[in-house]
Amino acid sequence: MLFYLAERAGVTKPALNFVQRLRAQCKKLAELPGTLGRPREEIRPGIRSFAYRGYVILFRYEDDGVCIIRIIEGHRDIDALMKG
Repeated sequence: MLFYLAERAGVTKPALNFVQRLRAQCKKLAELPGTLGRPREEIRPGIRSFAYRGYVILFRYEDDGVCIIRIIEGHRDIDALMKG
């Protein structure tokens, strides 16, 4: 969907670059388990969050890496989105 919208808006290259940087950040979360992000127990047990360029990455550490739960625009009501 992201690629479709980016293509229609004529900004495919910037969108792809952003997605690549976002994926690289998620990979860093996996490479440094327990060191990045802050606990967000009020959302769900084991959930952590990490702010990245106006977005919030919600994730949890697992035995074999990291599980990205959701990526949300930073201005959104995270608590409300995660309860629904």
